[in-house]
Amino acid sequence: QVPLVESGGGLVQPGESLRLSCAAAGRSWRSLAMGWYRQTPGKRRELVASQARGGDTSYDDSVKGRFTISRDNGGNTVYLQMNNLKPEDTAVYYCNSVPAMHVYWGQGTQVTVSS
Repeated sequence: QVPLVESGGGLVQPGESLRLSCAAAGRSWRSLAMGWYRQTPGKRRELVASQARGGDTSYDDSVKGRFTISRDNGGNTVYLQMNNLKPEDTAVYYCNSVPAMHVYWGQGTQVTVSS
């Protein structure tokens, strides 16, 4: 496997949008279902969006209808489009396979939603 590198986070106001990107180059990553996870202080990392190898997607109820996961560049990049962001979406966001390969957790990218 190769390192996973997340980017695209930032500070936005409620109702605004962000698109996160995950560099996941390599044959190993392309062969796996991928997902986006997030973690806030005092809570364990949770899976919020995933895309199966065949393309089917799944979302946590807290983000369903607002977030969209997709892959591009031949599967080498994983995206998370986040619309209508809410303060409770504030977290560090990580990409990884589903199930996660724990030795490959990256630094994540910070998303802060605040007025």
